[in-house]
Amino acid sequence: MTLEDDERWMDEAIALARRAEAMGEVPVGAVLVKDGVRVGQGHNLRERAQDPTAHAELIGVRAAAARLRTWRLSGVSVYVTLEPCPMCAGALVNARVDRVVYGATDPKAGATETLYTIGDDPRLNHRFQITSGVRAEACANLLSDFFRRIRERRR
Repeated sequence: MTLEDDERWMDEAIALARRAEAMGEVPVGAVLVKDGVRVGQGHNLRERAQDPTAHAELIGVRAAAARLRTWRLSGVSVYVTLEPCPMCAGALVNARVDRVVYGATDPKAGATETLYTIGDDPRLNHRFQITSGVRAEACANLLSDFFRRIRERRR
């Protein structure tokens, strides 16, 4: 995949993050791509579903597995607006994805490069390639604007 491809798919993930935000969810979106075709997508739904596992990545993984009719998502790249947390990074290892591309780093829960390197841990049975910082400013701004508005409403 080229940088242009990465940016195109990240733009799609950003659009999903905006959809989550419109629903009052933390604006995180994920798109899963295999051979240049979208095979799954998701955005945060924790509040609506009252489900702590309803992260964008996991919703997208479930959709891709259903579409491809396999839990082994070999050849799949995941585009997500925020660095995956430990739960999501672990699921991406278990799903055997090839690559994770993310926008904004997560200093509080980032588990692919910031706090942990789950996707590159040689002790695990699978590793995935990581590309960070794609559309980072746009992804970070979505999150910071969302949380700023929440703080302002609480005042």
